Amino acid sequence: MKGGSGAVQYRTCHTGANVGNFCAIDSLAEYSPIMTSAKNATHRWKFARIGGLDQVVLETADDLLNLDQLDQKLWVALSCPVKSLEFDEDTLRLIDTDGDGRIRAGEVIDAIKWLSTRLADVSVILNPKPQLPVETINTATDDGSVLLATARVLAGNSGADATAAGLGVASIATTQKQFLESRFNGDGIIPADSADTPALRQLVENIIASLGSVQDLSGKPGINQEKIDAFYGAIAEHVTRNANAAATQPFVFGKATPAAYAAFKAVREKIDDYFERCSLAAFDPRTLASLNRAEADYAPIIAQDLKPGAPELAGFPIAKISSDKLLPLATAINPAWTAAVAAFLSDTMPAAFGPGKTDLSAAEWTALKAQFAPYESWLAANAVSSIAALGDARIEEIHATAAADREALGKLVAQDKALESESRALADINRLVRYYSQLGTLLCNFVNFADFYAPDTTAIFQAGVLYLDSRSCELCVRVDDPGAHSVLGSLSRACIAYCDLTRPGHPPMKIAACFTQGDSDYLMVGRNGIFYDAKGRDWDATITKLVLNPISIREAFWSPYKKLVRAIEEQLAKRAAAADAAAGARLDKAAEAAANADKAPPPAPEAKKMDVGTVAAIGVAFGALSGAIAAIVTGVARLAPWQIAMIPIALLLIISGPSMFIAWLKLRQRTLGPILDAAGWAVNGRVKINVPLGTSLTGIRALPDGSQRTLRDPYEDKAAKRRKRNFVLLLLLTAAVVFAVWAWLDYRHTQTWLWQRWWQ
Repeated sequence: MKGGSGAVQYRTCHTGANVGNFCAIDSLAEYSPIMTSAKNATHRWKFARIGGLDQVVLETADDLLNLDQLDQKLWVALSCPVKSLEFDEDTLRLIDTDGDGRIRAGEVIDAIKWLSTRLADVSVILNPKPQLPVETINTATDDGSVLLATARVLAGNSGADATAAGLGVASIATTQKQFLESRFNGDGIIPADSADTPALRQLVENIIASLGSVQDLSGKPGINQEKIDAFYGAIAEHVTRNANAAATQPFVFGKATPAAYAAFKAVREKIDDYFERCSLAAFDPRTLASLNRAEADYAPIIAQDLKPGAPELAGFPIAKISSDKLLPLATAINPAWTAAVAAFLSDTMPAAFGPGKTDLSAAEWTALKAQFAPYESWLAANAVSSIAALGDARIEEIHATAAADREALGKLVAQDKALESESRALADINRLVRYYSQLGTLLCNFVNFADFYAPDTTAIFQAGVLYLDSRSCELCVRVDDPGAHSVLGSLSRACIAYCDLTRPGHPPMKIAACFTQGDSDYLMVGRNGIFYDAKGRDWDATITKLVLNPISIREAFWSPYKKLVRAIEEQLAKRAAAADAAAGARLDKAAEAAANADKAPPPAPEAKKMDVGTVAAIGVAFGALSGAIAAIVTGVARLAPWQIAMIPIALLLIISGPSMFIAWLKLRQRTLGPILDAAGWAVNGRVKINVPLGTSLTGIRALPDGSQRTLRDPYEDKAAKRRKRNFVLLLLLTAAVVFAVWAWLDYRHTQTWLWQRWWQ
């Protein structure tokens, strides 16, 4: 992983007296830790410069206990997300006490304070064992004594020696899960399946449906004592309101009122519409045809198959409009409203007007609406009741057994609450074990970035390793939206490839992979690779977006020449395309001329190709060019050999120097902060990715040491090899000829050979 010859030579010690300290692999003499004081004058902090950043060293209990006194400007990070990290999410949720999905510096400090009262030596979290030793629990406090007793019970249940047994995260999580999913778990909340009888179970479900639920520790919806009291209070209020209804007489038609009103309400808007249309027709008979809808409106409906009830006609009048304002209810009703009108005719009309009446006038309709007004007011008052949805029958049934059922539910809540101390102790031992085994790791990825800079570990934000383009990228961060991430991520000055990851049976993921070694010539959208996550699972990776920045000085050196080659290739391609088009045009013209040879005009006289003035101008230009070349050769000939040797180096610097300088500036500015900030972190320190660190974060293709290599390639392009050899020979021959001409011209000018002057 990180730690080649050019890698940062620091790691985090996890053994011996230097627990948590930054230890040099080679020597600490070259990298002397910086000793400084924080706000607390009684505690002296130790800092080490790693990757150009002063990071606090955490190695003693005093360091941890005084962490709240360390100026937060000296923390490397101030917050991080709970999700999308290679860290136990359940532990992060415990640290996230406000439940906002983010871990902040204050919550980390609170976790250390909580742990310090329950462990005899809090520094053990910097060098945790696989399991929490029971003897490390602090028995000097009441909380510690309870934890120790709980730990011994759990150790005894597992069949281990209670005095020396260790408690691991997995075993405690299993025990806690079993306890929380049991019938009673100490939270005072009763899910429906905790009830003794089907009647009580139904009652719990009624309370949840009426007043909502409270989440049980098992994750199931349930009720507590407050919900029970509120529910039976609402039941009593509803029953009292119904009893008082006899005085206000809202049930105008007795027991038939609810059914009569339901049928009335179903057709109310359509009958109102009918009588309003009839009023308009009586006012102006010319509108009668329009009020009944034009015949053309029926055409698209009639053209298709009509279903029973004809729902397509629901927007048409309920019956044919006439000026006499009488609505027939038994015949000539809009097919879409036949069923609703039939219910109105059978449930509402007999209750309001007696049996046998099959029509309705406008005055009768107005009177009927007035009759239902008290009942509507009563319904509106009942609608605000949280239990109205249960219906009067169920409410009366619940009220009849309210005393016994309420007492039974209260006993269930009391039985559950009786286990509150056991539940709290089990939750505390789970928190203790998780903090003991994992809080030290979080500190090395939050207060400082020890795990990121250590050659043998990875940080919690590193999602895995991407293999693509003969390279392995270890700096891969999970992202949700590559487009949004790239806006801030591009400020890191790193070359970032955003990839979509897919694996059968798993939801897709997205990552931002940083290429910090090599070049970007063959990085392009659509290229595929393989990603290995922290669990070793392989994912198919496809580049979907690129943020290109310089990767190395070597890449910047060759960049101008690559651009020149690409420009030449593009121009040659354009010239070839133009020549092909011109050749095609000439062929078309020749074919046309051959087809119309009998109609072609006589050929024009041949124009003069070149006059004497043009020839003279060419001669003058050639003479000037020859003179310039001779002057250059003569000037160069006067230089010393080392000066002549510097000419090609100077030319290379003139061409490649600007791009190399720009790349050098950007590589100096390359930092991890914007990449993590865009992923939800709040990185406080300027975590630079310098060239040595970048070299360790991206591995390039290299043959293993001791490998044998056969250079004979059976599929080698011999013609290309021959052309390359001939090209080199031609260059050498040209150089020799140029040197000979140069020496001869210099001799003609100075009467001395070059090598004689150089020798002297």
